[in-house]
Amino acid sequence: MSKRDYYEVLGVDKNASEQELKKAYRKLAMKYHPDRNKGDEEAEKKFKEASEAYDVLRDSEKRKRYDQFGHSGMNGGGFGGASDFGGANFEDIFSHFSDIFGSDIFGGAGGSRGQSRRRRGTGRPGSDMKLSVSLTLEEIAEGVEKTLKVKKHIKCDSCNGTGAETESDFETCPKCNGVGEIRQVSRTMFGQFVNVQPCPTCQGEGKIIKNKCNKCSGQGRYKSKEKMKVNIPSGVAKGNYITLRRQGNAGIRGGEPGDLIVLIEEKEHEHFERDGNNIYYDLMISIPDAILGTEVEVPTLKGKAKVKIEPGTQPGKLLRMKERGIQGLNNSGTGDQFIKLKVYIPKDLTDEEKKHIEAIRGESHFDPKSAEEREKGFFSKIKDVFQ
Repeated sequence: MSKRDYYEVLGVDKNASEQELKKAYRKLAMKYHPDRNKGDEEAEKKFKEASEAYDVLRDSEKRKRYDQFGHSGMNGGGFGGASDFGGANFEDIFSHFSDIFGSDIFGGAGGSRGQSRRRRGTGRPGSDMKLSVSLTLEEIAEGVEKTLKVKKHIKCDSCNGTGAETESDFETCPKCNGVGEIRQVSRTMFGQFVNVQPCPTCQGEGKIIKNKCNKCSGQGRYKSKEKMKVNIPSGVAKGNYITLRRQGNAGIRGGEPGDLIVLIEEKEHEHFERDGNNIYYDLMISIPDAILGTEVEVPTLKGKAKVKIEPGTQPGKLLRMKERGIQGLNNSGTGDQFIKLKVYIPKDLTDEEKKHIEAIRGESHFDPKSAEEREKGFFSKIKDVFQ
């Protein structure tokens, strides 16, 4: 089943401001929040749908990609790399709501407890990574599979990412008593305030390690090199990027891994210049070939091809080779190859060559003024026919 349009989900138009997006989302989140719809799977689905739509549209870069490429540019692990709430739990979704609802909207301090539940025993998340990949126009034209060599933190295979020698080598943090956070209550004339911070002893995990793993020194991860493959679609351009979900640095002691962001670079081409999905090639021909016409072989992104030069072709003329350019992103059509003709004017001639040129200098067909007069005479005759 195809996804609904994000603007349709939030009930706003495509020119909606940030405040309008926020207002629309708040209304839907309040209506379909799971705490208010216990056991209602349809409400849960709509809540996730609204959360995903707002997460994309509130970010100017994600919104720009969505407006240009739609959902195909937003798929997790696909081009553009937008958020994907498909497998996320509600607590993960709530983590970015503070700008709308504040620290707590449903059930007093429940939001903070939810955060502590999420932190406790899950370690700390790994960081995202960025890696540049340079592509030729030939690779961009058809799409390509690349093998990447990445140096990153990977999950420790000795302790399975726990950081401990054995499962029994954990104990409850004595500082926070396993809660994973420290609370400080202060009372003022305006009321009671609760300041909640991650426990500095266990870093919010609620437990500490008695005997650390020798291989990873209790981190649950270590540095290593990995090879991975990425499919790059046709039509990408410099500045585009592909997000590989959970392929970045492994988290500490079981924390969620980060993402690997593959940045697209373009190699300069020997023959072509790119303009969108079209490519341009400069072809130099001789004066006789421009006058008499000829057939020449030119390079394309798929090998050689022959092009016919008509007699009397003028310098600067563009010849078009249909669908010989770059296949657009998400199969949005294939560009063309344009050939710009240039006529070679020799500088150093032999005496014999100069005599040949001198012999035709006075011919009327080589005189621009005579050519203009002939052209004017032709159009005058055409005009007289229709008068």
